[in-house]
Amino acid sequence: MNRGILAFAARRLGMTLVLLLVLSLLVYGLMFLAPGDVARNLLGTKNVTPEALAQIRAQYDLDEPFLVQYWHWAGHALAGDFGTSIRTGGPVGRMLLDRVGITAAISGLAFALAVLAGVPAGVAAALRRGRWADRLLVGGSVVGVSAPGFAVSLILLYVFAVGLGWFPIYGTGEGFLDGLWHLVLPSVALALGLGAFVVKLTRAAVVRELDQDYVTFARSRGLGRGTVLRIVLRNAAIPIVTSLGLMVGYLFGGTVLIEVTFALPGLGALLEDAVLFKDFPVVQALTVLVASVVSVTALLVDLAYLAIDPRVRNRTVRS
Repeated sequence: MNRGILAFAARRLGMTLVLLLVLSLLVYGLMFLAPGDVARNLLGTKNVTPEALAQIRAQYDLDEPFLVQYWHWAGHALAGDFGTSIRTGGPVGRMLLDRVGITAAISGLAFALAVLAGVPAGVAAALRRGRWADRLLVGGSVVGVSAPGFAVSLILLYVFAVGLGWFPIYGTGEGFLDGLWHLVLPSVALALGLGAFVVKLTRAAVVRELDQDYVTFARSRGLGRGTVLRIVLRNAAIPIVTSLGLMVGYLFGGTVLIEVTFALPGLGALLEDAVLFKDFPVVQALTVLVASVVSVTALLVDLAYLAIDPRVRNRTVRS
């Protein structure tokens, strides 16, 4: 059994590496084709000589063909060197390390809030299907899904930071507790939309299981409500876990707007500046980082199937 699981994990890991290679090549190509000249961005708006432009392009290998530039970047990246930022002149790895903590904290808090509130709310809505509580939760989730993240952020800022003064308006704070307090509003703003998705998906998964014949049979056999509910939740766990894993990408996309709104120096704000400036090394490193997190999460979700559902585990071992 362990050999089959290891073989499955190895296959998925190989597919992940191929995906990262293709994705990095695609993003590098899009940045290469994007309008704008990095050399002119570095030299500013003043009049420059062709010799100065050529010197800048040679310094950053911008005068090389596309595939040669990508080969240089990929070779250094495989060795752990993501290059030097064209915009700031600093090492890209250090820039990511300085900012990843804020993004990880916001995403982690938002994910925890969304799961802790969304899953129980979705289960409660499914168990009270058609009643006023179900309609209220479903209606609230529709509003949460539809509301843009930046609009929710501005409302939270206006009400709880500017109006009531309960939370700071911007910044990261000093120390652990103060820093955590500064991240509460951004995390809540990101968690509202994510939690709304979790409510809808959890409700749909539980309702689908409640309509299965085995639930009717279990009740006819005299099984208690709690026992039946545990069986239902176990069977509904796979689509719920799948949905939560897929939402990791949504977390990063939403974090970009949240960090800009709350003036937080995270990876989202760094990505915005890098794309506008055509900072190839930074964009590439961020792309690989985010794709790696999403891919590893997808792998963990697949492995979670093996622990949740014995049928999936048996099929995996036999294959």
